[in-house]
Amino acid sequence: MSRHLNHSKGWRNMKKMRNVLCALTFTMVVSAGCGNTTAPNIASTSGTNAAATAPVAPKKYELNLVTAGDTNMTDLQEKTVVGEFQKKYAGSQIRVVNSGAGDGGTQKIFEKLKAQKDAGKSEWDIDLAIVHQSGMQQLIENDLLDKWVPQSANKQHVVSPDSKNSLGTNVEGYVIPLFHSQVAFAYNPDKVKKFPANFEELTDWIKANPKRFGYNGIQNGASGVAFATAYTYWKSGDYKTMSQGPFDAALEQKWPAILKELKALPVTYTNGNNGTLDMLNRGEIDMGPVWVDMFNLWVDEGRMNPNFGLKILDPGMPGQPMYVVIPKNAKNKDAALQYADLLTSPEIQAKVIVEKNSWYPGIDATVVLPKVSEAGKKKLFKDITAEDLNKRGQSFPINTYFDHLKTAYEKN
Repeated sequence: MSRHLNHSKGWRNMKKMRNVLCALTFTMVVSAGCGNTTAPNIASTSGTNAAATAPVAPKKYELNLVTAGDTNMTDLQEKTVVGEFQKKYAGSQIRVVNSGAGDGGTQKIFEKLKAQKDAGKSEWDIDLAIVHQSGMQQLIENDLLDKWVPQSANKQHVVSPDSKNSLGTNVEGYVIPLFHSQVAFAYNPDKVKKFPANFEELTDWIKANPKRFGYNGIQNGASGVAFATAYTYWKSGDYKTMSQGPFDAALEQKWPAILKELKALPVTYTNGNNGTLDMLNRGEIDMGPVWVDMFNLWVDEGRMNPNFGLKILDPGMPGQPMYVVIPKNAKNKDAALQYADLLTSPEIQAKVIVEKNSWYPGIDATVVLPKVSEAGKKKLFKDITAEDLNKRGQSFPINTYFDHLKTAYEKN
């Protein structure tokens, strides 16, 4: 899914040529990095006394990590976590490959693993992967993932509902969320004097302020998809079934009228996740759905007015995780486990996920937030509190509903 429905987080409106190049790069780099990846043996010293006094050489690991998502996902690994891992295990070689933004990046990971399984290979050359929710059903149904979480040093901190059920698929034991991203409404408080409390008040505001609300439809980025989904949840009253299953086609009979009503609202359509932020910052719209972390990044970079605010209104808005997974026949599984433990540790979650990237923690926030600076907490929870997230943070629909909803939006 990513924006990331994609964290594209930027993200989904990439050019076809870039997708082709990304796919080629993914194939070539992973293949090129898959030579002899066996960790070197520690040299032995003959003689009992020498063996007893010889220093133990540090463990060296080799690892092929493939991440879906935008370039920020590669930067997260290469510019921060890889260095931390190499401090602990000097001389280790970590190869990071980006498979592409959006759900397509996760699809490439699935196709690579499936091809190696179908070819009968006993060792696969992806050791660790970062994937979207959208790929979990087929990854698990095709028996491509290891149930590694019981071996994790952080297993006691894996508490979120989407670490158990993801879009209707039982993912317990296969995943630890790397982070949770959330869609909220960004707004200009000079123009929106009283922020709507719920979707009914929001639709009234949109009608009273034509073209001042902007979103990117359902094709150009996941923030728009989240808004259309939340609107359907609200109007249909079917959030629980749509997000948890089981699938019931009869529910979809409500959608044409709901989506026609949604598309009749006098809104401005923006050009992607970035487009919504850009139009808001330029004053061309006064409100629109955005990814919280993207908004905070733009503020940090001086691209967004810091006086603008964020809100989640009743009954809620969807968000999504990205998952850390280990392929079933990963060649360097021990290295994958060690790296995954670092990636999902409270320390890295605080330093990299929350402080650096303004994402919500993937593991239990109660063990992460005490390690976050007061400035970091203030930035992340300034407008949207932990209570807001617990009350109004929604999941996207299970895969069948999700696919059908996007098609129905285009038809109606």
